[in-house]
Amino acid sequence: MHPLLQRADRALRDCAGALSADDLVRHPPGKWSAAEILEHLGITFARTVRGLQRVVDQGAPIAGQASARQWAGKLLVVYAGYFPAGVQSPEAVRPRGADAAGVLDATLVSLAAMNEGLDGAELRFGPRLPVMDHPVLGPLSVHEWRRFHWVHTRHHARHIRRRARP
Repeated sequence: MHPLLQRADRALRDCAGALSADDLVRHPPGKWSAAEILEHLGITFARTVRGLQRVVDQGAPIAGQASARQWAGKLLVVYAGYFPAGVQSPEAVRPRGADAAGVLDATLVSLAAMNEGLDGAELRFGPRLPVMDHPVLGPLSVHEWRRFHWVHTRHHARHIRRRARP
């Protein structure tokens, strides 16, 4: 597994691996539980895999041009490593009520599948060519997709740790 995604895997195992069922479903009012956060991450990994499969099937990148706002967001998130708090998740990647007991394992499986998809895309297109668009950040390369998912996972791992405190 790529080192950045290994870090994501370890962060998820460290913050959620020992949580009880009660810990996984506890949440402050109006906030996601640890299980919902894990489900959200799993969905983002799976959607990246599906997008990469479209790129492979097409045989060419499907990335557009970045707007100024997307370019600035990419600099902030991907390169500065800062994930702003309070940003609403796109509807497509919001939790849908997965079983809390199996959500960590399912998320880790999706992460491993995404790693394989990114490795394949890197072999085909290289690490720096934008391969497909992120719904908020615009066109990202394989390298940038890995960085995005590491920063995104780290951001949510902090939330999971907070939810786990009684």
